[in-house]
Amino acid sequence: MNIKLIAIGKTDNKALQSLIDDYTKRLSFYIKFDLEVIPDIKNVKNLSESQQKEKEGELILSKITPTDQLILLDENGKNFSSVGFSEELQKKMNSGVKTLVFVIGGPYGFSDTVYAKAKGKISLSLMTFSHQMVRLFFIEQLYRGFTILRNEPYHHQ
Repeated sequence: MNIKLIAIGKTDNKALQSLIDDYTKRLSFYIKFDLEVIPDIKNVKNLSESQQKEKEGELILSKITPTDQLILLDENGKNFSSVGFSEELQKKMNSGVKTLVFVIGGPYGFSDTVYAKAKGKISLSLMTFSHQMVRLFFIEQLYRGFTILRNEPYHHQ
């Protein structure tokens, strides 16, 4: 299985980017992982919230194939413990999913078209985090999930 994370907008913070790069490298020992960043939309001040979501949605959907399984990182998604998330990853691998695509949307979330294509939603927390921090937290949780599946000592119960 391959895993791809799609995110809107680049990470400006060099310290966060360094940590994202570190966990991306660690994750590569377990699975093929790609982080694909869609550039911020230009002239958003001239767009309504729904127009911005639609434009971002078109860009997101252009990055996936019909066989990809799309999971949205969404505040109204399902909450998992780290162990529960690792079990969910194992189920996806066992089911024969070729590419699992997770998406971090823009500041207003996702368009209805993106929601319609999604096979699920995951929430990382009831708290709100910056989109840049969510990338780090999510990639770290992917890494943690694979260390749990391999019974490695990274995660403590």
